[in-house]
Amino acid sequence: MAKTVIMDHPLIQHKIGFIRRKDTGTKDFRQAISEIAMLICYEATRDLSLADVEIETPICKTIAKELKGKKMAVVPILRAGLGMVDGVLTLIPAAKVGHIGLYRDPDTHEPVEYYCKLPADCAEREVFVVDPMLATGGSASAAIQMLKDHGCRKIHFMCIIAAPDGVERMQKDHPDVDMYVGALDEKLNENAYIIPGLGDAGDRIFGTK
Repeated sequence: MAKTVIMDHPLIQHKIGFIRRKDTGTKDFRQAISEIAMLICYEATRDLSLADVEIETPICKTIAKELKGKKMAVVPILRAGLGMVDGVLTLIPAAKVGHIGLYRDPDTHEPVEYYCKLPADCAEREVFVVDPMLATGGSASAAIQMLKDHGCRKIHFMCIIAAPDGVERMQKDHPDVDMYVGALDEKLNENAYIIPGLGDAGDRIFGTK
């Protein structure tokens, strides 16, 4: 069974409180989303494999650690997931970037695919799927299934705010995928929005509300 990690770091909690505020503007919201993604990524990469490598310091030769394999990819779920990409790439600048486009049907609340473009060698990579909000879990579950259909096996999911419904669905649909969650909120409302949440993350990142 994969693990679900709910972040308790003070910096993450402080920044989440900031983006929840309705008077936080687009520029500051976008910046904070990126910073939170970087902090969550730091935790999500804790278990990456290391290998010993011989290097030479200015003083002598020694054995240092480096990432084993070093092949990683970050895959945002469009469009809100794009807001988390730069934060992840700050820590993993060599990662390749794929994109999965899904929208939620307003009547059924189920995800509908409209775009999928992944690195050619995605199946060989450690993949980090990012989306600020995990509400019903439908989009995240569908995106991860698409990655599995492309042969990906090492998949992690990162989100900033989650509802219990989404976490439960992800654990049921993908018990092999680790989840890293900035904050676990109370519930979903009748429109499947997270309560208390922060509104529509995509609108607030891109200023389209």
